[in-house]
Amino acid sequence: MPGVGLPLFGFIHSIETFGSVDGPGIRFLIFLQGCPMRCQFCHNPDSWQTGVGEKMTADELLDRAEHYRSYWGREGGITVSGGEALMQIDFLTELFRKAHERGINTCLDTSAQPFTRQGAWFAKFEELMKYTDTILLDIKHIDDDEHRKLTKHSNRNILDCARYLSDIHKPVWIRHVLIPGITDRDDYLARLRTFLNTLTNVERVDVLPYHTLGTYKYEKLGLDYPLKGVEPPTPERIENAKRKLGIRS
Repeated sequence: MPGVGLPLFGFIHSIETFGSVDGPGIRFLIFLQGCPMRCQFCHNPDSWQTGVGEKMTADELLDRAEHYRSYWGREGGITVSGGEALMQIDFLTELFRKAHERGINTCLDTSAQPFTRQGAWFAKFEELMKYTDTILLDIKHIDDDEHRKLTKHSNRNILDCARYLSDIHKPVWIRHVLIPGITDRDDYLARLRTFLNTLTNVERVDVLPYHTLGTYKYEKLGLDYPLKGVEPPTPERIENAKRKLGIRS
């Protein structure tokens, strides 16, 4: 933690100035560096490492974001993603708190892998929620064993985070990547829908078709791409997933 009076810095992976699918309205997108998961389909493996990237303060980011404020309309604002944004929860909380002081809508895109109801971290998460307007929650796989194969981590705390957000009535958009042969089985989709039906705060469910656009980054980093040979889902399987999850076209 910084000393008294010293600024808190975030490590920034990248910034996009106009996002139309990452929260309500038009969004200024901030991607933070660092992620604990190793999703086989990740298209940003360069965001995994912690302690690297451009160092910026909350005010520096918000000053830059406000250059685009006239495009946001009533619903837009900033969305913070990653990597995994919760890896920098102290900086994220300061950023969202200062955003609210400026009247800026906040949205968090997260896989919730660091989530726990234990100890000091949970107190920090509760504080963060005071300044978070919407959460985009990525559920990688509904089956815990398959989730471990896909990401090298359990999904138990992720689903517990979803329940907690429902308990506190925090607006949530669910995101689910559709990967042929891995997440697109009808029984898995049925289980996911059953789980989502237990939540009271889900405003939207999005099916994100798997793609291979980030494979060149693996080559650049000298890494083997885990899903080599897996093709994107067909339009028919995408529509099937939407039906199974109760998404209206």
